[in-house]
Amino acid sequence: MAVAFHNLNSDSGLKKLDEYLLARSYITGYQASKDDITVYSYLAKTPSAEYVNASRWYKHIDALLRISGVSGEGAGVIVEGSAPITEAVATPPAADSKASAAEEEDDDDDVDLFGEETEEEKKAAEERAAAMKASGKKKESGKSSVLMDVKPWDDETDMKKLEEAVRSVHMEGLTYGAAKLVPVGYGIKKLQIMLTIVDDLVSVDDLIENYLTVEPINEYVQSCDIVAFNKI
Repeated sequence: MAVAFHNLNSDSGLKKLDEYLLARSYITGYQASKDDITVYSYLAKTPSAEYVNASRWYKHIDALLRISGVSGEGAGVIVEGSAPITEAVATPPAADSKASAAEEEDDDDDVDLFGEETEEEKKAAEERAAAMKASGKKKESGKSSVLMDVKPWDDETDMKKLEEAVRSVHMEGLTYGAAKLVPVGYGIKKLQIMLTIVDDLVSVDDLIENYLTVEPINEYVQSCDIVAFNKI
């Protein structure tokens, strides 16, 4: 069944989107897809900081569209109660999603948003990068968004202390995001937490093996699993 959203530019619509993205990096699946572009095209602007998950997601999709485009097919998404935003975006044709995300596939003969990058598009991207450098702006790169499952020993483990123990690990380039408890079975719950890391500074394997599953944190944490790992 396709994911459905309503009135995305209203407080209630943004709240639902924000809650939906609490433990997800993308609208569907584990990579950016046409579903993300569809939802993105219905938003008039970046969600305010109040909607931290929706804001993070919007900025990430916006950056992808401006840099390289999105090729994932998606699983299907429905947006009701509003119309897509159709202002032109000053980006290469491959990333110009706001003007075409709601068009039917029959129109793709004119503009192929998801096809191979042409020489003209590559040149435009290079010129844009040069312009950004000349104006003193730096393109954010080398970061990843990680969704991690942290499992306790049993149903008697204090999950509040478990989360506090996880967040007590401080490393340069590591930022913690939203977290929630997810039922596993037999009264046991796992902690699902979002992380943002600077790739050159933080190794997730090192974080798990040398910090999260050793003393004293292993008093609460039995194991950690990476659910999703996406470049930002």
